[in-house]
Amino acid sequence: MKNKIAVIGAGKWGMALAFAFSQKNDVLISSRSPRDLENFVPMQEALECEYLVITVPAQEIASWLKDNFIFKNQKILVASKGIEASSGRFLNEIYAEYVPNENIAFLSGPSFAAEVIQSLPTALVVNAVNEDLSKSFASFFPSFIKAYTSTDVMGAEVAGAYKNVIAIAAGICEGLGLGKNAAAALISRGLVEMLRFGKVYGAREESFIGLSGAGDLFLTASSNMSRNFRVGQGLAKGKSQDEILKELGEVAEGIGTTYALHEISKQKDLYLPIAKEVYETLEGKNPQESLRDLLSS
Repeated sequence: MKNKIAVIGAGKWGMALAFAFSQKNDVLISSRSPRDLENFVPMQEALECEYLVITVPAQEIASWLKDNFIFKNQKILVASKGIEASSGRFLNEIYAEYVPNENIAFLSGPSFAAEVIQSLPTALVVNAVNEDLSKSFASFFPSFIKAYTSTDVMGAEVAGAYKNVIAIAAGICEGLGLGKNAAAALISRGLVEMLRFGKVYGAREESFIGLSGAGDLFLTASSNMSRNFRVGQGLAKGKSQDEILKELGEVAEGIGTTYALHEISKQKDLYLPIAKEVYETLEGKNPQESLRDLLSS
């Protein structure tokens, strides 16, 4: 008997996951705005499913939950990555107001939507304190996706959010034509910065040297397929945030996460040099000056 799964969010990632899960399951898809998609249903119908996969952007999750969600013992896989800019809350903290820990899992790992929808080989991690739940969601994936499981929710959260900030920095590096040596140094330092930050929140080191951390970082910080990488390239050309986002036509989670990290670093007196320079570049600092300051720090 097939499981019935509803994907909430009909952006590229939501559609890619709906495609992937539909290989072995009955899948519905929904979003706040009606879409002309196969198996698209109204939001409230989707929320009646036992299994939910939620791709709502990180900065919109709190308002979406408040306006739409009623807990009815659904099992949830969160497929968004980021930290709420307005509060500094991680996604598990936001969901905790609505969903008990044993009913929620978090997806991490290197995964471009465009490649998933082509059925190209992909490896992901399902992270949950409830190991039975993570194993259930892992079993729903098709044969071209290898799904591992972990109980390190905070490691997945930090790595998935922070790598987008490093990707913006890597895009700036690429846009300025600084070369592969500089890019490798930046990404390596970024991994250390992510790990150091994660340890403050009790995250485990293995999450950062595996798929959730290094794997996702290397992918996101080295390709034009990454929205956050393209944000960095735009900043290197002197474009404003508004210009860049208009050109992208999509959410770039690294921007909101950068602002969240800036506030957290002030509150906790943390040394986050790459995140600091990305923040200052987003605020108008000359990107060449930012990279020069970073390399000398």
